[in-house]
This record gives sequence, structure tokens and C-alpha cells, in this order.
Amino acid sequence: VQLQASGGGLVQPGGSLRLSCAASGFTFSSFWMYWFRQAPGKGLERVSIINSDGDTADYADSVKGRFTISRDNAKNTLYLQMNSLKPEDTALYFCARGSSTVWYERGQGTQVTVSS
Repeated sequence: VQLQASGGGLVQPGGSLRLSCAASGFTFSSFWMYWFRQAPGKGLERVSIINSDGDTADYADSVKGRFTISRDNAKNTLYLQMNSLKPEDTALYFCARGSSTVWYERGQGTQVTVSS
């Protein structure tokens, strides 16, 4: 199983980024997928989850209305569109595969830094 996140970077408050997660080594379309983040000195936070078909999603209250999760099963790729970014969104972002209730493994993260 490989989960490679990309698309992070430095962005000003109010800006946008789109993260991607390229998946391989398993049947991507059969799994729920997650985005997590971990800020320095803080625990792992589940940002969003999406079902295998891509028609059901859920978000942490901290990102609701600003972030959108999506997936392209034909491309084995998960996305996270992040708008209206805030300094408190600064973190290492990971993607993970799992079920509706538990995640199994995650990949390497991509750093998002929101700062002026």
C-alpha cells in the first residue's frame, strides 16, 4: 500500500491550496479515505472522510464550509480543496485508507503552512 500526499506549501491567510493523495497497491475504489493533520505539539486530527463512491463526506467542525474532500476512482486519487486558510490550519497533512469507522494505514504527509 502506498499513499503519497502532495500539494502542500506556504500560503497567506485567506488563500487556497489543493492537496492530492496518489494511492497504489490496493483497490482504491473499495475503501473509505481520510485526510488527517498534525500540528506541531498537537495530536492527530481527522480533517475529513469520504466513502468509497465519493458521495458521502464528513468534516471536522474546524474546517467545515472551507474544505472539500473528493476522489477520482479512475485515477486512484484523493483530493482536499482548502479555501479561506487560517494560520491554525498549519500542519502536516496525511491521507489514509480505511473503513467508515477506522483507518488502517496512512502515507507520508505534505506540509501546509499558512502565514503572512
